[in-house]
Order: sequence, then structure tokens, then C-alpha cells
Amino acid sequence: MSQTTSRQQFIGKLSASLNQLREEGLYKPERVISSRQGAVVTCDDGRQLINLCANNYLGLSGDESMVQASIDATREFGYGLSSVRFICGTQTVHKQLEKAIAEFVGTEDCILYAAAFDANGGVFEPLFDENDAIISDALNHASIIDGIRLCKAARYRYAHNDMADLETQLKAAADKRHRIIVTDGVFSMDGTIAQLDRICDLADQYDALVMIDECHASGFMGATGRGTHEHHNVMGRIDIITGTLGKALGGAMGGFTAARKEVIDTLRQKSRPYLFSNTLAPSITGASLSVLQRLSASTELRDRLHANTAHFRREIAALGFTIKPGTHPVVPVMLFDAPVAQKFAARLYELGVLVTGFFYPVVPMGQARVRVQLSAAHSIEQLNTALAAFAQAGRELGLIR
Repeated sequence: MSQTTSRQQFIGKLSASLNQLREEGLYKPERVISSRQGAVVTCDDGRQLINLCANNYLGLSGDESMVQASIDATREFGYGLSSVRFICGTQTVHKQLEKAIAEFVGTEDCILYAAAFDANGGVFEPLFDENDAIISDALNHASIIDGIRLCKAARYRYAHNDMADLETQLKAAADKRHRIIVTDGVFSMDGTIAQLDRICDLADQYDALVMIDECHASGFMGATGRGTHEHHNVMGRIDIITGTLGKALGGAMGGFTAARKEVIDTLRQKSRPYLFSNTLAPSITGASLSVLQRLSASTELRDRLHANTAHFRREIAALGFTIKPGTHPVVPVMLFDAPVAQKFAARLYELGVLVTGFFYPVVPMGQARVRVQLSAAHSIEQLNTALAAFAQAGRELGLIR
């Protein structure tokens, strides 16, 4: 009889683990769409659905002007650079975008990355060492957590959005050379907006730096869409800002870090994801530049997004669903039980609405939900149709009366 090989054992272990996820209702299927991203999408089974689960906050992902800007940039600068930035991979359009982002978020300089995950993964190790301390919100994005792990600085964690605990951790790190408070500007699972005004005050009191991840804020938070720091009136008080081009700012991919020139120049010299990853594609760079020009000229898309958000939040609560309170276009509809969240999302799919169930380990155990994300591209009629589907599915599953 032949012996089971290590390879067979390895695949068998993975297979058993996947089967267990399916049995527990925790397996995450992927919906495949065959159309552009937008308020309505066509899935590969031919269904057309109202899309409530994309980070397409300003509705630009499938916008025709974005497509044309991408084509124009590709025609002028080519398909790709086949290189990293410091060798032969920087074009004028990259420098123009970096300058535009820095001006938009209110910093001196900016550096582009292939993804926001890379921006957070590459920011800590070049800037901080064992003499320093990183004080991080407990619910910060996985990319921040991974970036911190790559750094030798001492690690402190404060309870989510808890300013008293943040002060406790600042006191605990008092003997360190540099202390930096790190937080998501907006926490994507809950739609919670960080208390940046209070964070900056504590940073001033305890002589600390502040870093924010603006992935779910850039383009629409604040009076002119500059971000969470504009929303809280602390522009100029944030030391490091990371963000993405892959959500509100066009929806493709790409990330950035914005800060003082000395910080950015250090990252250009030492940040590994920047030094060892291909340059961001010209099509994305050129199209992203056009987005910033558009947002600097008008707040129309931002205003429409916030009107849609207020309407949906008011009406979904009136139906009897439990939602996380707030004003952000991320609206967590709390279902608490993972299999129920999966069943609810599946039923909404049948009723013509695309949402995704979230559950542990993406969110804490017992906090399963469907996360609704509003867009400037949604019409009120589309939102009302979706709300009717929520009501029907909720009653069928006994979630509301």
C-alpha cells in the first residue's frame, strides 16, 4: 500500500478546512459581474442587480469620462513602464498626480504605490525603529497591522476610538524617542469616523505624530472632499496620510502616502513596496489625475452621495433594521449571526440587490452583517427599490415585522 505523501496531506488538510467553512456557513463566495462597475451591474448569470456593495462612493468606476481619461493616458504614455520608479519607471504624469494629491490633502509631497496595502505596508519600517513607538487603534485595517509587524518599533494598541485608552497608551510609551498615533480615518466595517480633533489634541499634549489611513474618506469626507482631517477641521495637523485611488478616486487601484517632503523622500529611498514594485500604470495615473481636477472644481458628486446616504439610513432604520449609527455611506445592517447574514444576502440577490455578508474573522464574532455602501451614482428610485427588497427579505427571514 502506497504511503500518503506530504503533498497529499497538505491538500487534504486544506480541503477539510474549506469544507468546514462551508458547513458553518462561513465560506465566502465571489459574485462575478460581466459589466462595468456601477449603481446597477450585470452578473455572469445574466441578472441585473442594484449594487450596494462597492467602494464606488462617487460613482466614477464605470463613468464614461473615466474610461476616456484612461484611454487618453494610455495613448500618450503607453500600457506600462516594465520597471520600478527609480530605474526607468517615472513619467511626467506620475509626478503630476503626486503633486495634485499632495495639494488635495494638504501636504508638501506625495508618493505613489501599486496599492494602498503597499502604502501601509511600506510606511513604518523606513521611518521608525526599536527606539520608537507605534500606537494603533484596535480596529485598524489589516494593511496597517501588517505594516507595523514589519517594523521594529514598540507596539501599543488602544481600544477602538477610545480616547481615554489612547491617552493611557501615550503615557505608557513616554520613554520612546518618537511616538506615532495611527488610525483609520473611517473604519470600513462600521462606518465609524475617527475622532481626529481629539486625537490631534492628545498628540500635541504628549508630543506625538499622527497618521491616518484615508481609503474610505478621500474624495467625499469634509466640506470639499479632502478627507477626514477636513471633516474634523484638523488639516495641517496630520503628519502622514495614506490612501487609495481604488475607491472614491476612480476605483481602479493604486495607493499613496502624503506627508512632509523629508518623509516622502525617505520613503523613495527605503520603502520596499515602492522600490521593488512596478510603476503604477499610466492609464490609472492619468485617469486619477482627471478625478482630482474634477473634484477640485465641484462638490456635486460628494453632495449627491451624502444625500443618498441620509435617505437610505433614515429609511432602513424606519423598516426596523438595526444599523450602526453615523453619517458615513458605509451602512452596516446588523444581523449578528453569520449563516443568517449569508442567507439574507442570497435572498437579496434573488430579489435583485447585490450585497455581501460579513462575519468573523472579518468582523468580531457575533457581529455578522451585510454592509451597504452608497454611491453618488444611485438614484433615489434605485435606493427605494432596494429598500423594498430589504423589507421583503427581512420579513421572510423573520428579521423585521
